[in-house]
Amino acid sequence: MRRAAIFLLFAGIALPAGDPEGFHLWTAADLKARGQALVSKINAQKTASDSLSRVGNSTFSVSHRAGNGEAEVHATQADIFVVQTGEATLQVGGTVESPRATGPNETRGPSISGASEKKLAPGDIVVIPAKTPHRVMIPDGKELTYFLVKVTQ
Repeated sequence: MRRAAIFLLFAGIALPAGDPEGFHLWTAADLKARGQALVSKINAQKTASDSLSRVGNSTFSVSHRAGNGEAEVHATQADIFVVQTGEATLQVGGTVESPRATGPNETRGPSISGASEKKLAPGDIVVIPAKTPHRVMIPDGKELTYFLVKVTQ
């Protein structure tokens, strides 16, 4: 009888549950701080990034740009951008000029011909399907920070 009473006592106490496997929460404040920290890590191509996690077929990072990027095509990955701060023009579609392989399933080049242009601002979300040429253009004196999800297809 005593064991049953002890069991019932402990059964009624809810233990704090841990986060499920693969669960991640990046608060707006955390992402903002990570983006600000990248400003001091800009490389010669005027970019910096901070890898956050990998879950299944997706990778998560924060990227910062202070200059134009190259044209790029990911043969097996879609890109999802969530613009945090700054502004840019995204060139999307068309054909990469003078393409060169830069890694498995990755092509880059100096520019894109025949692309459409989309203005990007904080809060914008962009989905770029795999095999779609794209290039981020930063206006002089401006910068762009964005949360990036790469989804391997």
